[in-house]
Amino acid sequence: MNIDFLEALKDLEKEKGISVDVLLEAIEAALLSAYKRNFGSLQNARVHIDRETGDFRVFTQHTVKEMAEDQRQEITLEDAQKINPNYELGDIVESEVTPRNFGRIAAQTAKQVVVQRIREAERNIIFEEFANREGDIVTGVVQRNEQKNVYIELGKTEAILAQSEQMPGENYRQGDRIKVYIIEVRKTTKGPQILVSRTHPGLLKRLFEMEVPELLDGVIELKGVAREASARSKIAVYSKDDNVDPVGACVGPKGMRVQNIVNELNGEKIDIIKWNTDPSKFVASSLSPAKVVAVEIWEEEKVARVIVPDYQLSLAIGKEGQNARLAAKLTGWKIDIKSESQMREIYPDEYSDLFENEYE
Repeated sequence: MNIDFLEALKDLEKEKGISVDVLLEAIEAALLSAYKRNFGSLQNARVHIDRETGDFRVFTQHTVKEMAEDQRQEITLEDAQKINPNYELGDIVESEVTPRNFGRIAAQTAKQVVVQRIREAERNIIFEEFANREGDIVTGVVQRNEQKNVYIELGKTEAILAQSEQMPGENYRQGDRIKVYIIEVRKTTKGPQILVSRTHPGLLKRLFEMEVPELLDGVIELKGVAREASARSKIAVYSKDDNVDPVGACVGPKGMRVQNIVNELNGEKIDIIKWNTDPSKFVASSLSPAKVVAVEIWEEEKVARVIVPDYQLSLAIGKEGQNARLAAKLTGWKIDIKSESQMREIYPDEYSDLFENEYE
């Protein structure tokens, strides 16, 4: 090792952000292990690399004792004072023992350490980059399918799209470009492990933020998302500006904004609901596209009974209860849906007086 080697380490420090001192300390530790492995495994020793010249030297270390029971690690006070009269009991006496043929081993070891530290630094950089992007969307390229997982290239690293996070009915072919939602970034011995999703409600939220400038500007607020991936989703939006229609802004001119999101999600239906502080109006809107006649609220239990026209009952409930289930997720209310005929059977005389309000 020499000055050129030190200069190379300084260049690495600038390029990769790895401290020269950290590298040298790691190389010294690795060289010590190599020395003990090849020359003296039972000796106390240390390796020192000169920070100015790059030269390295190996020293054995002996502790000064009254009686030296193990001469590989101890030295008597009498013998120590022959070297230097100032030595006292408990001091460490060092002697240089750098092997003549140690240069080749040193060069090889230093290379291995530097390569390893570069890899660790790059892994740390990637981890920090993606750890800060949890809850965000990234675009990647499908690399391969392995054990029902899909591996997606994200620049210098890969993300894992587990089977449970894949949208039903989607096929992921090598070379496909897809958007995914980062749900977790883990630090492992093999580098960062990035877990992504195509089913997470956050994916829908981020897609709307990308398509609707008013959401990023804060004029419109996305109050809630309920999603059953690949089938149907509902979002609740609110406008802080009375002059801005939150639903219209999310739909976009000629429906282009929401259509772009539907296309990205391969045809997933999306209902955009206007959020309301009045729970009865919010619950009524959440059952869109069904029309609602009236809503009865029990605040403490967070239960809402919704009355719909007879011909709208199946639409309000949805296929296999999907529409009602999503409305309940979106509003946080337990929703009981009844038709007008059912309500007349329950309240034959009082029905018209109980439910006077109509919801558009």
